Amino acid sequence: MTRPSRPPRKFHPHPFAYHQEIELEIATLTNMGQGLGRVDGWVVMVPFTLPGELVRVSIYRNDKNFSEGDLVEVLRPSPHRVTPRCALFGECGGCQYQHLAYPEQLAWKRRQVEELLRHMAKMEFPVAPVMTAPREYGYRSKITPHFEPKRDGSIQKIGFLRHGRRQEIVDVPQCHIATDAINAALDRERTAVRARQWKRGATLLMRDTEAGVLTDPKATALTRVGGLTFEFLAGDFFQNNPFILEAFTSYAVDQAVAGGVRHMVDAYCGSGLFSLFAAEKFETVTGIEISATAVERAAGNAARNCISNCRFVAGSAEAIFENISLPPHDTAVLIDPPRRGSDEVFLNQLIAFAPRTIVYVSCNPATQMRDLRLLLDAGWQLTAVQPFDLFPQTKHLECVITLRR
Repeated sequence: MTRPSRPPRKFHPHPFAYHQEIELEIATLTNMGQGLGRVDGWVVMVPFTLPGELVRVSIYRNDKNFSEGDLVEVLRPSPHRVTPRCALFGECGGCQYQHLAYPEQLAWKRRQVEELLRHMAKMEFPVAPVMTAPREYGYRSKITPHFEPKRDGSIQKIGFLRHGRRQEIVDVPQCHIATDAINAALDRERTAVRARQWKRGATLLMRDTEAGVLTDPKATALTRVGGLTFEFLAGDFFQNNPFILEAFTSYAVDQAVAGGVRHMVDAYCGSGLFSLFAAEKFETVTGIEISATAVERAAGNAARNCISNCRFVAGSAEAIFENISLPPHDTAVLIDPPRRGSDEVFLNQLIAFAPRTIVYVSCNPATQMRDLRLLLDAGWQLTAVQPFDLFPQTKHLECVITLRR
């Protein structure tokens, strides 16, 4: 990455000068996918480096407790370093691990969950090996390239943010982690964008569905997961690795039913993915969503798949379980909150409802382990921690934890 020759106005010159080059041995990976080493005890973080490597680094920032640098040269490579498939790796901010052999990606993701358990939940517990993705590349069924017009309204770069930048876009003609269908349609969509005059920047949606690649966020999308069909708006949230989704969803449902309960509540149910998979395992399944339109969509998906023992209710954030009259000792609650985790209001309501089993699905294990500590203190016991690699080549993963009273 090319940085300005002169230091930024707020650059702090200690302990390293701007653009000072140092040699550094990388000790570990952070959960953001960066290599971390120490110089006389001082932490230095460097992207695109691997544990065990000796590297030359150019410092560009000194923070209060650590410094950050750009990789200049790998002096002693890791035996697990591989050649990235994408020529844009290191420039495009979409992937962090294409230089790391896939089995080692899984090993480090497992280790990161173990460390979060130790530091955030304050406990030791065995983490299962990360469930492997069927595809290391070509798995994403949704991408959202960005573009910004020049002063004359024309478009040049269509792609993703450059690594480490908040505004600069890297032109991405093909995305190696996107599905073949998306890449086949990408050139056409890029040509269509450049054929127009734009006053401001925008984001291009590309969603791979049963009907082909959709670009209208309000278009109706259909996708199959196992033997079930789901309808949702192309711009709405739906897990975007269809190749591991059946195994991922089935595991979470199996954990919910394993405690011997007869009922399941699916909080944050969205379009009903977990609810519909759970229907054949439970006497009743109740999906809860704050969005009334999501409730309608989920009910429609139940009808589409001829499932009659699911009901969906719109709950308010302040009284999410108000319309639930199920016996808590015979009920499992499955939650799949956004990246920020569950807020205190929801967690207090969950604790007050006191289900026998809680299955917590998360795309951000850090907030998941933060919330886990509260649930442990409220009387549940952790029985399983299972990471899933829904996002190969990236720092991201999903994690399913199971708690029982």
